[in-house]
Amino acid sequence: MALSAAVSALALAASGCVTVHGELEVVPAATKGEAARVLAEFTKAYNAGDKAYDPELSAGRVTGALGQINQASLRAKGKTTPGGNARHTPLELTDARFLIPAKAGWPRWFVADTDSNRDVDDDPQQDTRWFVAFVKSGPDAQWKAAYLSILTPDEIPEFSEDAKGHAVPVGAGADGLAVAPGRLSEEYADFLGKGGELFADGQHTSAWRAQREENADRPGRTTQWVDQPLDKGDFAPLALRTEDGGAMVLFATRHFEKQTAARGVPLTVRPEVGALLKGEIKQAVTLERVSNQVVTVPGRGDSGKVVFLNRIEGLTGAVGE
Repeated sequence: MALSAAVSALALAASGCVTVHGELEVVPAATKGEAARVLAEFTKAYNAGDKAYDPELSAGRVTGALGQINQASLRAKGKTTPGGNARHTPLELTDARFLIPAKAGWPRWFVADTDSNRDVDDDPQQDTRWFVAFVKSGPDAQWKAAYLSILTPDEIPEFSEDAKGHAVPVGAGADGLAVAPGRLSEEYADFLGKGGELFADGQHTSAWRAQREENADRPGRTTQWVDQPLDKGDFAPLALRTEDGGAMVLFATRHFEKQTAARGVPLTVRPEVGALLKGEIKQAVTLERVSNQVVTVPGRGDSGKVVFLNRIEGLTGAVGE
C-alpha cells in the first residue's frame, strides 16, 4: 500500500468545533479565579488518567493536539500495563501566571504559565515552566487544554499588555508578522519536506531534516515521511503579542512515517506501537504522530527568523501492511 493510502487510513478528524456566534463585546476570556479553577480541574483529571492509564478519566479536559497525544498515550499504556501506573507521581502545577487575552466572540482561550514538579528540585539550571493553553468553543462548552509547552525561564518572552493589563492576542491572519500565525502549520509541514529560509536552524528544523535524510535508506529498510498541517477547530494556532513587536505562537502539525522492510527482513515495533496498531505488519508499518510546538515569530521587516522554543510529539496511531 502506498504511503498516501496509509496516511489516509490513519488520518483522524480534528476534534472539537468552533462556535462562530457569541458576544460582540471585547471581554477577557476568563477571570483569574476562573482560570485558576480550570487549571486545577485539568491537573486533577490529568493525574487521574495517568494513575489508572485510563483515557476516559482525562478526556473531558483535553482537546486539540494535547488531547490527541494524551489520549493515544493513555490508550497504549492501558494495553501494555493494564494494572495502571505503579510509578505514578501526581503532577503539581503551582506559581501560576495567567495570560488572559481580551477578545470578542468565541472561541476564547488563555495560557497558564506554571511551575511544575517535573523538573529537578532545587536546581535552577534545570528549572522549567509548563505553559498550558486552554480553549473554550462556546458559552456552554467546557474549558479544555489544547496545547502544552515546556520552557526554561530564559526562553519565555516578554508579553505585551493592553491598557487594562490583559495579554494581547494576535489573529490567525495578522499581517504584521514575518508569517501569519494561521500559516505556520502549513509552512512548517512544507519546510520539513522541501526546506526553506523561514525557520531558524535547530533541533526541530534543519537538524530534523538532516536526521531524516540520514535515516531514509538503511540496510534492509527504507523510510518515507509525509507532513500535514493541523490547524482547524481546536487545533487552530494561538498567538500572543510580545514586547519586541513579534509574537509567541502555539501551533500543531501531523506527521506520518512509513518504514518498509526488504523481503525477508523482519520489521519489529515497540510495545506502544503494537498497542495502537491496526492491521498486520508483514512488510511495512506507517506511524502517525501529532506534534504541538511553540515558536517566536518576528515582526514584519525584522531580519530574524521563526525560532522554535519547544516541541512535544506523541504517537497517535499505526497501520501495518
